[in-house]
Amino acid sequence: MKLLTIFSFILLATLAVGHGDTDKKHYIVYMGQHSHPSSESVISANHDMLASVLKSNNGAKEATVHHYTKSFRGFSAMLTPNQATKLSENEDVVSVFESKMSHLHTTNSWNFLGIDSIPQYNKLPIDIQSDVIVGVIDSGVWPESQSFNDYGLGPVPTRFKGECVSGQKFTPSNCNRKLIGARYYSKGFEAVNGPLENTNKTFFRSARDNDGHGTHTSSTIAGSKVSNVSLYGLASGTARGGVPSARLSTYKACWFDICEDADLFAALSDAIQDGVDIISLSLGPNPPQPVYFEDVISIASFHAFQKGIVVCASAGNNFLPQSATNVAPWILTVGASTLDREFPSYVLLGNLKQLKGFGVNTKPDQGKQYSIIFGGVAAASGIPSSNASFCKKNTLDSNSIKGRIVVCMLEKLSDDRFEKVTAIEEGGGVGMILIDPVAKYVLGQSVIQSVLIGEAEAEALQTYMKTEKNPTARIYQTVTHVGIKPAPVMAIFSSKGPNVITPDIIKPDITAPGVNILAAWSPVATEKTAGNNIDYNIISGTSMSCPHVSAVAALLKSVHPYWSPAAIKSAIMTTATIADNTRNFIRNDDSTNATPFDYGSGHINPAAAIDPGLIYDYDTNNLIDFLCSNGASVTQLKNLIGTPVYCKKPPTLSYNFNYPSIGVANMSGNVSVYRTVTYIGDGPTVYYSKLETITGVKTSVYPNVLRFSKSGEKMTYRIDFVPYKSSNGSFDLGSLTWRNDVHVVRSPIAVNVISV
Repeated sequence: MKLLTIFSFILLATLAVGHGDTDKKHYIVYMGQHSHPSSESVISANHDMLASVLKSNNGAKEATVHHYTKSFRGFSAMLTPNQATKLSENEDVVSVFESKMSHLHTTNSWNFLGIDSIPQYNKLPIDIQSDVIVGVIDSGVWPESQSFNDYGLGPVPTRFKGECVSGQKFTPSNCNRKLIGARYYSKGFEAVNGPLENTNKTFFRSARDNDGHGTHTSSTIAGSKVSNVSLYGLASGTARGGVPSARLSTYKACWFDICEDADLFAALSDAIQDGVDIISLSLGPNPPQPVYFEDVISIASFHAFQKGIVVCASAGNNFLPQSATNVAPWILTVGASTLDREFPSYVLLGNLKQLKGFGVNTKPDQGKQYSIIFGGVAAASGIPSSNASFCKKNTLDSNSIKGRIVVCMLEKLSDDRFEKVTAIEEGGGVGMILIDPVAKYVLGQSVIQSVLIGEAEAEALQTYMKTEKNPTARIYQTVTHVGIKPAPVMAIFSSKGPNVITPDIIKPDITAPGVNILAAWSPVATEKTAGNNIDYNIISGTSMSCPHVSAVAALLKSVHPYWSPAAIKSAIMTTATIADNTRNFIRNDDSTNATPFDYGSGHINPAAAIDPGLIYDYDTNNLIDFLCSNGASVTQLKNLIGTPVYCKKPPTLSYNFNYPSIGVANMSGNVSVYRTVTYIGDGPTVYYSKLETITGVKTSVYPNVLRFSKSGEKMTYRIDFVPYKSSNGSFDLGSLTWRNDVHVVRSPIAVNVISV
């Protein structure tokens, strides 16, 4: 994922300190909309601009890595900080920033979401269902997967302008009526990291997926129905995407989990120009989120919004508050939560106490107890006990672990769990029990029996091992349990708000299933599957939740082809549920109640989103007002839009931006917030309001009843906030719900009272 408080060139000023002119880096020069008649004229103008700084036409051509000529104008080039600063002073330039690395955010889910119970969609003729095109920017695709068969689909929509680009082990014949486009981008990656060939890793210089991630996300969105799919018997059933009739166009901009900004920018430009309806991005920057004008995803998705394209992006897997990325208000930002399904692998101790662990142990166990030993007790010669406890390569004594199950610890959450299993197996061990705080979220295959256990189970295990002279354990085969309660639960790794760039916009926007999702996989991605060649895999992350939301956006686009991106976003957000399958509030992994900074507006509800009743709509002009209120300059906006733009004086306050959620990040005294809703039902109706109490703030809404006579009618309401108590640095939470006889339209509210 990639992610405005103040528009400035602080980054450039920082980079310029302590660097000589010979210290070149990869920069992106962004110039917004353009009126050039052709790509060639854009390239020529780019070279002229760069040559004016480098004082050499040939030098400009050699320094350039990418030209952005389609959906917006720009280029990327290898430059010194001083050269980048000079380019930023050009009046045609919106922003100049270093091209950094984004990272990939790593069956039953559609039953859990009730996708098959939506008559408005399922009754549509197949040619209408299949007219929606989803662009997936990721690690590519494995085109031979059965999830991408095109059985029953008609001709490719004539409006699609994309192509199937040939490359290594990929030809136009690999595309079909399901996978209708495929492109790849590596110039940015190679400019920084050197040739792909130098990585000593499996790769394809084409859109073919060597990682598995892109295949997984694409099939989650629009995979065709495939019967009898499982991972060695786990999660068995019919694999399908949320919209099996939709078309896919893949844009491979990520290599070995790394997505270079310059390549992402090129992929996004192409996707917009190709005519996709939805863009899905299961990737983003490391936090903190960059300001919008210095973030390729924020910039490109703004242009996508202008063209009527919905952009869905993952919030990230960074665990912590204020770590959510892809937080621009024109992006639909997705958190991750659980399904009602899990894959336990039980451990039976010698005292007959059973521990609940998680793993992918698909072979029958040997039916016997094995001796167990702490890794720290089995340290190899010269290795400190504390180091051996992490069970890394060459730290364990093979004589001590031979024939035993080894209990290991994590040094850090990013530890390679497969490396630990391999070290034990090479030393003659028969199993591993790993104490892992994110046990149920990291299902990994291994060469020997292994399980991950949480903290409560770890305490019971340690107590047993300290009191038993000859402790033993047996690891059972993994099973599939469906109907788990409570569900959903927010995933511990899912990145959280508040929004660090524009805190009046609550982020993330929504949560969706992102834990232990089964979908198609690349059979050559064996580094992530314990050396096994598999066609379907189970993985977790906001990378997995994002495609669920992208699919629902595609579904809404099928039913409502003329809805704007804002309308689709509003429908998804205002119909979300905040209750789990026990009818209690959705909780976090630690059993505390989740908040809008965990799940946004709630857990996605596709059946309700089809018919939301009211929508909060906004257009490019509203976004310009929003950017003005957050410090955008007239020059930046002119180049962004392509025409002269002037900010209102005074500007429209950002908390009055017509967003489906309501946030006031700096409340000093009384505040009135305005929103406008559009009625999209049939015939006259009346909506009644209900305000949830907010601690420390008196609230009222006027009017408190909305009476509509016909579809398309708009009405504006006002919420008055009268604070009587400071928030002490944290947000106070509530909600506003509009309800008629059929619909429930809910907006979360978050306010931070600075002074009363």
